[in-house]
Amino acid sequence: MKEMQTAERVSHTDISDNYVFQRSLLAYLKAAELVSGHVLEIGTGSGYGVEVLAPKVKRLTTVDKFATDIDFSKYEHVTFRQMTIPPLSGFEDNTFDFVVSFQVIEHIEDDKAYVAEIHRVLKRGGKFIVTTPNINMSITRNPWHIREYTMEELDMLLKEKFSATEQLGVFGNEKIMKYYENNKKSVQKITRWDVFNLQYRLPRRILQVPYDFLNRRNRKKLVTQDNSLVASITKEDYFISPAAKGCFDLFYIATK
Repeated sequence: MKEMQTAERVSHTDISDNYVFQRSLLAYLKAAELVSGHVLEIGTGSGYGVEVLAPKVKRLTTVDKFATDIDFSKYEHVTFRQMTIPPLSGFEDNTFDFVVSFQVIEHIEDDKAYVAEIHRVLKRGGKFIVTTPNINMSITRNPWHIREYTMEELDMLLKEKFSATEQLGVFGNEKIMKYYENNKKSVQKITRWDVFNLQYRLPRRILQVPYDFLNRRNRKKLVTQDNSLVASITKEDYFISPAAKGCFDLFYIATK
């Protein structure tokens, strides 16, 4: 099954995605500092995570709901498997040293089963590194997300299975906050017409296609308005610190 092209899948070649891509790239670079041994990545996407993680580990297994055109032949120790999860079918208990799952959990219907499966396939002492949007920084409802989490909600979910969590977040500097405020104003010009608050009242699947169209259109509009700002954003404009309400993504590390 090939994926439908949506703004949820961040491109590392489309300049309008640069604001989100650089944030995601920083998370992978941070994870690469932590991982070793046999690692499972959930959410292969366009493959930039594989490029970052593969050189740091002994073995990397990467899974995704959708088929991929990525050429894995250049990696002798990387395996791709297509599957819809949970469950993590075909993986035995206590298999992996680390599981990395970025911007996936918010798309999972049964997040408790998802966390339980990750806990199952991790070795004792293994770590689950997860990112997900911080709901406190969401400008509008994202109908592609089944839910978004507060810091407390994600911590509570993880601690149902894991013995400890480290609560970090991905933050932005002044340049990032300028883009965020520009984006917020632009989105508000669209949502002001939603006088009946339909974005929260209608079933999310009905809203996915119009949301995706408007989201992509808005990103490109921001490029047109200030290309220099969007193009100049790099991973150095983001930083990881203890989680707080102002972080864009929650970056949690849970230990089995």
